[in-house]
Amino acid sequence: MTDFKICIIGAGSVGFTKKLCSDILRVPEFENIEIALTDINAHNLDMIQQIIQRIVTVNGLGTVVTATTDRRKALEGARYVMNCVRIGGLEAFADDIRIPLKYGVDQCVGDTICAGGILYGQRGIPAMLDFCRDIREVAEPGALLLNYANPMVMMTWACLDYGKVNTVGLCHGVQNGHRQIAAALKVPMSEVDIICSGINHQTWYLDIRHNGRRIERDELINAFETHPIFSQQEKVRIDVLKRFGYYSTESNGHLSEYLPWYRKRPDQIMNWISLDNWIHGETGGYLRYTTENRNWFEEDFPKFLDEAGQPLTGPRTDEHASWILEALETGRTYRGHFNVRNGGIIKNLPEDCIIESPGFVDRFGINMVEGIELPLACAATCNASVNVQRMSVQAAMTGDVELLKQAVLHDPLVGAICTPEEVWQMVDEMLVAQAQWLPQYADAIPAAAERMKSPKVQTRDWTGAARLGVRTVEELRDASARKIANEAHELGTKVMG
Repeated sequence: MTDFKICIIGAGSVGFTKKLCSDILRVPEFENIEIALTDINAHNLDMIQQIIQRIVTVNGLGTVVTATTDRRKALEGARYVMNCVRIGGLEAFADDIRIPLKYGVDQCVGDTICAGGILYGQRGIPAMLDFCRDIREVAEPGALLLNYANPMVMMTWACLDYGKVNTVGLCHGVQNGHRQIAAALKVPMSEVDIICSGINHQTWYLDIRHNGRRIERDELINAFETHPIFSQQEKVRIDVLKRFGYYSTESNGHLSEYLPWYRKRPDQIMNWISLDNWIHGETGGYLRYTTENRNWFEEDFPKFLDEAGQPLTGPRTDEHASWILEALETGRTYRGHFNVRNGGIIKNLPEDCIIESPGFVDRFGINMVEGIELPLACAATCNASVNVQRMSVQAAMTGDVELLKQAVLHDPLVGAICTPEEVWQMVDEMLVAQAQWLPQYADAIPAAAERMKSPKVQTRDWTGAARLGVRTVEELRDASARKIANEAHELGTKVMG
C-alpha cells in the first residue's frame, strides 16, 4: 500500500519533471508514495519514466512509478496533481512569436500576457477544464492542483472559477530574484529576507533585509548598477527600480514585454537588452531555448539516464511543490509565495484577480498574509495586466472573438505598437493558424479565415530586433565545453593569484 498518490500531467516536460520528482523523493516521509506520470507524448513519457524509476531503484525507495497516456487512469485516487503542460507544444509557440512580429510586436517570451501569452491562454484553458473535470470525478476528494503551467494567472483563474478545483499556482520567479538580489549585495542568500507581492511575473520586492537591516532603495540601485554582470543584463529592471523604487521579480526579457515602454521602438530595443542569455531580452528567446533543449535532450538521453543512476545527495531545490506537500503531510511549516485568489490579500488589487504573495503552509493548508498594499506605481502596472487577464479568461470560456481582440488591444505592449485594425487582423491570423488547439472558437474561425483572404493592413516579414538562430546539438556541446574550460581557467587564475 502506498501512502498517497501524486499525478503529474505533462510529465513529458522531462527536465522539469525530473527536478520535481527528485525533490519529492528527498522527503523521508514520502518513500512509499505513488508517482503517476501522464502525457500525450508517449516517447517523452517513456524517457521520464525510465529516469524516475532509475532514481527510485538506485536509492532503494519504495516509491511506485507508473506512466500512462490515459490521463484519467493516472488521476485515479490522486491526492495531489501537478500540471506542467504546454498546449500546442513548440509548433503553436512558434506562431505566438512569428505572427505578432509581422505586426511589429517583438516578444522575448510570450507566455504571460502580450499577444503570445493571451493566445497561449486560449489554448490552455480548455485543456485545464478537462483536467479539472477528471480531477473532480476520479481523484481523491479535495485533491489539490499545483499548477506550474503558463500563463499562470489565466490558468489558475480558470481552474478556480470554472474548474471548481482547489488550485494553487506555483512559479520560481520570486526565488530567482531573491537569489539575484543577494548576489548583487554580495551576501549569502540565507542572510537575505524578503517580502514580495503582486501578480505572477509582476511581483515586487516590497521589503528586503540583510540580517534584519532594511536595504534601502539607493543601496539596492547602487548594488545593481555597480555589478559587472547585472548592470549589463538587467537594464529594464534597474530602470524600473530607479523610477518605481522597487525591484521586480522578473528577468529583463520577461519584464520588458509586460510594459509599454521598452520594446515599442525597434531601433531602441537593443539599448535595453542583453544577448548573452535568452532570458535577458532576445527576440523569441524562450522559444529558441526550449527548442534547443528539446533537441539536446533527445540526443543526450543516455547521458541523462546515466546521471539518474547517482544516489540522491544534497539539498532539495527551492521549487515550491515538495515543500508544500511536506508541510501539508507532516505539519512542518513552509513559507513561500503562492498564486491564489486575492480576496483582499492585496488591498489595492481587485478581489477576483489571482495574486502572488507570501503565505505559510502547514496541516491546515495554505494560509496567506493579508492586508498588503502595493505602492501605487506597482499597483497600476499590475492592474493593467489584470484587466487583460480577466478579459482573456472570459474570452477563452465563451469563445467570444470580439472580447479576445479587446483583450489583445488593451495589452500594454501591443497597445503601444499596433492600431486597432492591426490588432483585429493579427488575432484573426493567430486564430486561423492555431485552430486545432482552439475548440471554443470553432464556429468563429471560418469567418476569420475569410477575412484573412482580403487583409486590410499590410504586414512585414520581420524576424525582430534581436533574433538569434537555433543552435545544433553539436554547437550546444561546443558552447558547453567552452564554458567549462573558461570556468576552469578562471578558477585556476584565482588560485594562482
